Amino acid sequence: MWKEAPKQQDYYAVIFSSTKSDDLEGYAEMDELTMKLAQEQNGFLGYESCANGKNNIFISYWRSMDDITVWRNNLTHLKAKSNARQWYKRYLSQICKVESSHLFEPQQEII
Repeated sequence: MWKEAPKQQDYYAVIFSSTKSDDLEGYAEMDELTMKLAQEQNGFLGYESCANGKNNIFISYWRSMDDITVWRNNLTHLKAKSNARQWYKRYLSQICKVESSHLFEPQQEII
């Protein structure tokens, strides 16, 4: 879900892959709140996600590393991260620079 069409190059992707634990108390509420707040941040371009049971991949896209740093230091985001060992069996977070991007979306037929 992109706020606008993805840029062709020179933006950043934060890739978060995880396996959820059985103890998800408070997770849904915090997930909803952090998603809302992230989308309001300066430099947030959009996101994509997929899930298969407890396994998830979430990719957020950002204009710059400075924008990512501001989000990383957001107090609500820090609070969410403090619960990571409760909510996840494992996770991996990576930041990548996107040097090239190509999007294909078929045209929707208007009836």
